[in-house]
Order: sequence, then structure tokens, then C-alpha cells
Amino acid sequence: MTQNYLRGIAMSISYNGLWKKLIDKNLQRKDLIETLNISSSTFAKMGKGEPVSLTVLERICEYLVCDIGDVVSFNIENNNQEDM
Repeated sequence: MTQNYLRGIAMSISYNGLWKKLIDKNLQRKDLIETLNISSSTFAKMGKGEPVSLTVLERICEYLVCDIGDVVSFNIENNNQEDM
């Protein structure tokens, strides 16, 4: 997962919700790649926990009939030794 740091806070992106949705709906990544015309490199980024465009996430949510919070989440860790 990619981590971004701001004021001692590490934030990583997780697409675990998307992978779970695909399993629940008996779909594979290739189904979304073909149906929504999303590049395999975009899915590779998602597999690594890297950011992708909001447009891609919107298309996925429309197709799966779900909210963006159902497919992507942010994990926040406070790495700062002092209270903010």
C-alpha cells in the first residue's frame, strides 16, 4: 500500500471493499476491465493500493450499484510522537 505523509499522519488506500464486492457478485477483475473499459494498469495500481482517478471509481460504483465507501477506504495511522 502507498502511504502519504502529512504532519506525521500516514494514510494508505485500500480497495479491499471492491475485491469483496466482486467476490459477492461472482465477478472477476477482467469483467470490469472489459465491461467498463478500464485499463489493466489501473487495476494493477489498485492491486498495489495506489490512487486511481475518481472517474474510474465512479464508473465502478455505478456498475456495482454501490457507494464509493463500499469499494475504497483510507487507513490512517498517526506516526507523530507528539499530540497535534
